[in-house]
Amino acid sequence: MNLTDYISGFLLGLSLIIAIGSQNAFVLKQGLKHEHLFFICLFCAVSDALLISAGVAGFGAVTVRYPQVVTIAKFAGVVFLLGYGLQNLYASARLSHAMNVD
Repeated sequence: MNLTDYISGFLLGLSLIIAIGSQNAFVLKQGLKHEHLFFICLFCAVSDALLISAGVAGFGAVTVRYPQVVTIAKFAGVVFLLGYGLQNLYASARLSHAMNVD
């Protein structure tokens, strides 16, 4: 592995954190509601650090050596995103998301 691999992995991980995605929206929502904020932030920070470390440490090298990992990751990602999307679609149709200011 060379420095380019590390920089590429770091920038990919950074791009996932910078964007306001579902994780950040969830943390912001919990912060506004003052519910379990410390543990949620701790869990998110640790999981992000682990995933970024895995990317920087050479997940690309693993996929070059074992190409079936890419296929497995694609299908797992599709199943996760479909499940997450359907769950949120159901919640938005059935539940009220109004926040009361008290």
